[in-house]
Amino acid sequence: MTAKNIETKNCDYCSGAGYFQLVLGGSETCSCCGGTGKKAE
Repeated sequence: MTAKNIETKNCDYCSGAGYFQLVLGGSETCSCCGGTGKKAE
Protein backbone atom coordinates (compact mmCIF):
# COMPACT_ATOMS: atom_id res chain seq x y z
CA MET A 1 0.00 0.00 0.00
CA THR A 2 1.41 3.37 -1.01
CA ALA A 3 0.60 6.71 0.52
CA LYS A 4 -1.11 9.08 -1.86
CA ASN A 5 0.39 12.52 -2.19
CA ILE A 6 -2.49 14.99 -2.01
CA GLU A 7 -1.71 18.38 -3.48
CA THR A 8 -3.59 21.25 -1.93
CA LYS A 9 -3.80 24.02 -4.48
CA ASN A 10 -5.48 27.33 -3.98
CA CYS A 11 -8.89 27.88 -5.51
CA ASP A 12 -8.64 29.63 -8.90
CA TYR A 13 -11.62 31.88 -8.26
CA CYS A 14 -10.81 33.36 -4.86
CA SER A 15 -7.01 32.84 -4.94
CA GLY A 16 -7.10 30.78 -1.77
CA ALA A 17 -8.92 33.40 0.30
CA GLY A 18 -12.17 31.44 0.56
CA TYR A 19 -14.24 34.54 -0.07
CA PHE A 20 -14.71 37.43 -2.46
CA GLN A 21 -14.36 41.05 -1.35
CA LEU A 22 -17.49 42.83 -2.54
CA VAL A 23 -17.37 46.26 -4.17
CA LEU A 24 -20.06 47.68 -1.87
CA GLY A 25 -18.35 46.40 1.24
CA GLY A 26 -18.39 43.10 3.08
CA SER A 27 -17.50 39.72 1.69
CA GLU A 28 -19.17 36.69 0.14
CA THR A 29 -18.17 33.04 0.56
CA CYS A 30 -16.64 31.57 -2.59
CA SER A 31 -19.20 29.22 -4.13
CA CYS A 32 -16.50 27.26 -5.98
CA CYS A 33 -14.54 26.04 -2.95
CA GLY A 34 -17.22 26.57 -0.29
CA GLY A 35 -15.04 28.95 1.67
CA THR A 36 -12.14 26.56 2.17
CA GLY A 37 -9.80 28.34 -0.23
CA LYS A 38 -8.64 25.01 -1.62
CA LYS A 39 -9.23 23.75 -5.13
CA ALA A 40 -12.05 21.20 -5.33
CA GLU A 41 -10.93 17.77 -6.56
